[in-house]
Amino acid sequence: MTTAKMHADELAIDAEFVSKLVAAQFPAWASLAISPVQSAGTDNALFRLGDGMVVRLPKIHWAVDYIIKEFDWLTAHGAILPLITPTPVAMGVANENFPWPWAIYGWISGANPTAESLTDWNAVAVQLAQFVVAMGSIEAPPVVPTNRGVALRHRNKFVQYSLGKLDGIVDVRAAQELWEYSLETPEWEGGNVWVHGDIKAGNLLESNGAISAVIDFGCLSLGDPACDLVVAWNMLPTSARNTFRLATGVDDATWLRGRGWALSIALIEIPYYRHTNPAMIAEAHHVISEVLNDFRHNTAPL
Repeated sequence: MTTAKMHADELAIDAEFVSKLVAAQFPAWASLAISPVQSAGTDNALFRLGDGMVVRLPKIHWAVDYIIKEFDWLTAHGAILPLITPTPVAMGVANENFPWPWAIYGWISGANPTAESLTDWNAVAVQLAQFVVAMGSIEAPPVVPTNRGVALRHRNKFVQYSLGKLDGIVDVRAAQELWEYSLETPEWEGGNVWVHGDIKAGNLLESNGAISAVIDFGCLSLGDPACDLVVAWNMLPTSARNTFRLATGVDDATWLRGRGWALSIALIEIPYYRHTNPAMIAEAHHVISEVLNDFRHNTAPL
């Protein structure tokens, strides 16, 4: 959880402001209570609207396209996925008070999963694998891969920059060795696949010891499905990792690219969010530890 400012040019958004925004564009909901939702997310501010809705507003310019893409995609495809996803309710428009579009979704009850709240990790691994497979089964347009669908080599300059900032903070030599190994893995040639792009505990909800919902589709992308395998290292314990792999049915190269994706995301996060998002940084260090341990024991395709 964080309320700290994470970007130099992010907008300050509070409940009073959101109340006025909702009242101006959706007067039927003007009387509903509005309260902030604490989150470790980086791109959007969340506010509960009454008992049944949540307002999602981009607080940084790069999140604007994400929120439009997310709203439209969930409207078209969200209901067919095997886990609950946010239900689009309404899209607010930019005006003189707020420069960007914003969205209202149905509220989903639940809490982010923890190691203590999940009761059967192998069952969780299967649930997550089924979601990944379902994402990949949705027909994708033949366009250029986007954001987290790109080949790992397109992330190299960002990873190298981050490694240059992390001496004494992480094991840079080991991370560099794993990254170079990942770059040598054969690239995806299977055409565009839909990926959620950011499957992790903070973007999942659980109920009764099992995963119940997947939220925050802002990183939704087209391209290499390896990106959605990162949950194997950012959330699943080693004991359930192979269950997840087998249930996804991915080949050796895709699995190894997934590990490379997990490493690259964690490395890039630490220099940028080190002093503003402690939850994200703790997760990033956990991921780096997990992937390096995995690499030590599995330096060749399994």
